[in-house]
Amino acid sequence: MSPFNKSTSEKQPAARHRRAFIARTCAAGLSAFGISAGMSVGAGAASAACQIPMSSSKDEFQIANRRIRQSVMGWCYKPMDEKTLFDHCAKIGIEAIEGIDSKFYPEAIQKGLKIALVGSHGFATGPTDRSNHAECIAKLTKGIQLAVEFNAPSVITFTGMRVKDMLDDVAEKNCLNCWKQVIELAESKKITLVLEHLNSRDSSHPMKGHPGYFGDDVDRCFELVKRMDSPYFKLLFDVYHVQIMNGDVIRRIEKNHAMIGHYHTAGCPGRGEMDDTQEINYPPILNAILKTGYKGFVAQEFIPTWKDPVQSLRHGAIVMDV
Repeated sequence: MSPFNKSTSEKQPAARHRRAFIARTCAAGLSAFGISAGMSVGAGAASAACQIPMSSSKDEFQIANRRIRQSVMGWCYKPMDEKTLFDHCAKIGIEAIEGIDSKFYPEAIQKGLKIALVGSHGFATGPTDRSNHAECIAKLTKGIQLAVEFNAPSVITFTGMRVKDMLDDVAEKNCLNCWKQVIELAESKKITLVLEHLNSRDSSHPMKGHPGYFGDDVDRCFELVKRMDSPYFKLLFDVYHVQIMNGDVIRRIEKNHAMIGHYHTAGCPGRGEMDDTQEINYPPILNAILKTGYKGFVAQEFIPTWKDPVQSLRHGAIVMDV
């Protein structure tokens, strides 16, 4: 008899066993964080698929596993001042910081933090437009020098925005031409330039999406990395942006991991906390990253929405401490 013709009474035990198995699996995963299964896992909550709820954020939490090297994007926590953010990161056990003005690097290091990623030109003034090349080259050069000075592994770069009436292949050539003028310096200093892919769909907030951004297709960005043909030019894989524009996150990581030099994380939709109210389930993604042998940094880059941003920071650390 076809399994589709089985009676309801015959199908119910199998369904119960499946639900129980999922619940046990999620409970085992959550227990690693000291989270009670009763908080989020049960017959009715198995669909949460091991996402970490807001209620798991405990004041005393400190990172224990350290399989993921955690960093934090400092701009997300404004108007919190840098010193306060550094103190909280150090207390939680977060290893590194990025997305802050370089004038704060010495203080961050004094607090025991590493600099995970150095800034350069902005995402709007990138090398698609040749008139930006002088600025991009100067700022990338300065970024490489700062990375050497503060022992940071990477410097960020962007494609910039689309130029009206410019063909895609011309925009690509412009980008490559600009980056090739600084890649020898990066290689000589062993500093990796990481190209960030951004979504162009979300227009609700200036930092949640970037309408008009040329590098909005992650596959195009991977192709640009290939064409640069340098071990010191890689992709900054932002899971939030990839989910919005392309999806299929884990398989893209598995296929392209050799070309990825840095990762960013955030909840989706909305770029909020990585909790059980949003569509990205981070623990499996983080474990997929680890399976590739990646040894670099993975940064929180969500915009806190909870009343206490420190609770958001701590929750992010919990999620990433797989």
